[in-house]
Amino acid sequence: MSPPEQSKPEGDIKGFLEENPWYKRLEELEGEFISVQLIGDRAIIWNPEDGHKLYTCGFFGKPMGIAKPKFHIKYNVPYELSLYEVLYLKEKGIIRVTDTNGGELSIEDIKRIAEANYNDFEAKYLVYRDLRERGFVVRSGLKFGSDFSVYKYGPGIDHAPFLVTVYSKDTRLLGIDIIRAGRLATSVRKKFVIAMIINGKKIKYLVFSWYKL
Repeated sequence: MSPPEQSKPEGDIKGFLEENPWYKRLEELEGEFISVQLIGDRAIIWNPEDGHKLYTCGFFGKPMGIAKPKFHIKYNVPYELSLYEVLYLKEKGIIRVTDTNGGELSIEDIKRIAEANYNDFEAKYLVYRDLRERGFVVRSGLKFGSDFSVYKYGPGIDHAPFLVTVYSKDTRLLGIDIIRAGRLATSVRKKFVIAMIINGKKIKYLVFSWYKL
C-alpha cells in the first residue's frame, strides 16, 4: 500500500471551512459523476482521488481501513459511503452508481436496496437530507447510540454538538428511551435531539437540555 499523500498543509482548517463551506465546494463536483460501485449494502469508490474529493467536500464517505482520517491527508485506498450519502449524492448529480455487473442504478434502485438493508430508511433519509441542506455535516451516530452525529465543521475538526435520533409514525417512543439517550448525550457533552416525521414529510426537532438541580 502506498503512503498517504499530503493534499493540503495542516493549518487553520476551521478558517478554510468557514470561507469555503462544504456545500459550495460540493457544487463544483456536480456533473462529474464520480463512479461508485454498490456491493450488497456497501458502496465503494475505488478511485482514491475521487474518494478524497468527496471526503474534503463535506466529509462524505471514509477511507477504508483508516480509523481516524485527517482532513488534509489524501489516503491511497478506496473510500466507502453510507447509503444515505449515496442517495444524497446521486440526487445531486455528483455520482454514478453501478452494481457488480456494471449496470447503472437509478435513484429508485438505490432507495429499494437501502430500504431492504437499513431499518426505517425513508424516515432517516428525510432527516439526513434536511440536516445536510441546512449546512450541517452529518455522520453516523452509531457509537453514541443515535442515528446521526451532527457537526458544524466535521469529524476531527470539531466535536459534534448534536446527537440525532429519528422517530417515524411507526416508532414507539418510551420515557426510558429519552432518559437513556439523554444520559449518554450528557456524558459526552452533546445535545440530544429527537427528529419526528409528521404526516410523512414534515420534520419536527425536539432538542433536550439537561439541568442539574
